[in-house]
Amino acid sequence: MAELPLVLLSGSPFDRGRLHGAALADRVAANVALYSGRLRDDAGLTDSEVAERVDFYREVFTRLDGDYVETMAGIAEGSGRSMSEIVMLNARFELLYSAWSHAGTLADADDCTGFGIPRDRSADGRLWIGQNWDWFPDVQGGLLAWRDGDLVTLAYTEAGIAGCKIGLNSAGVGLCVNGLGCDADDWKRGGMPFHLRTSRILGSRRLAEALGHAAVDAPSCSANFLIGSRDQGIVDVESSPVGARRIPAVDDRVLVHANHFLDPDVLGVTETWRSRPITTYHRHDRLDALLNAEGPVDLARVTTSLRDHEGGILGLCRHPDPERPAHLRTHTAFAAAIDLDSGAMHYTEGPPCESEFTTVTLAEVTARLDA
Repeated sequence: MAELPLVLLSGSPFDRGRLHGAALADRVAANVALYSGRLRDDAGLTDSEVAERVDFYREVFTRLDGDYVETMAGIAEGSGRSMSEIVMLNARFELLYSAWSHAGTLADADDCTGFGIPRDRSADGRLWIGQNWDWFPDVQGGLLAWRDGDLVTLAYTEAGIAGCKIGLNSAGVGLCVNGLGCDADDWKRGGMPFHLRTSRILGSRRLAEALGHAAVDAPSCSANFLIGSRDQGIVDVESSPVGARRIPAVDDRVLVHANHFLDPDVLGVTETWRSRPITTYHRHDRLDALLNAEGPVDLARVTTSLRDHEGGILGLCRHPDPERPAHLRTHTAFAAAIDLDSGAMHYTEGPPCESEFTTVTLAEVTARLDA
């Protein structure tokens, strides 16, 4: 597939949003159509119910972060969409995952397998994180880069969502994510939204700051944050409305996480969908076996692993399952391997088996931002 658009942002939060919206306007429109349909077909919400929940989250964003609201307003103006449509995109995690968790159908998402490679396990002695982000085939994304003082950030986002979710910054902090679900998930909690948390993590200069944003008290919905720090190592955070658990990487093993709590009893959560035949356990165990096999891990081994099809439709490199209804089909929408020492992100849009990895670096985007 073609390279993703790379959008350079500058100015105020509103200005950055306007640049994002204008550059990705067609992609924003596609995502508005996608999630409007998902909230109807997957979550079973009426138009009035969606409007009520979007208004609720507009108030949540306003209460928690005025700059984030200004960025959303800029995206709306730049893309020609309504503010309500942009808020809907930015709250889509809470709206969808809450519905899935309550219906016991999180298995239908089948999304994301991530990894963190400590220096003692990497062939080049560098710190790596990465993942396959598995989601709906129609989702449209882009890469954003911006400067905030001395901090430059490069990251992937779904077009129209202000908070990037996979990427790195010049302080050496990087982020990958996984969806989780439990019986405590509830959009009505009004906790800090997922994409506001990812935005703050990618704006962090130190690991402790990033971990604080990941482990915020009483979020509306569960989520997993795999965070790397060039200076302080790798820590995974399993977050739920009832608590968070930090899982540090150990020197002699690659840390792997998929879409289930590694030990739900530690947090006292119940995964309502756990009895369903889902792929998360296969993907976790398969990537763990591939990356923790004997010998140091290099980029070639990582990309080969992300392209792995063992298990067929259960595999790491995911493709739409023709046996499922069209609106429930998923694939690997974005794959990334991030070198936190050199500041490089290697990525594919779409299943990694279908294209070569493209490389974009912090040095490159910094030069363009400063030109």
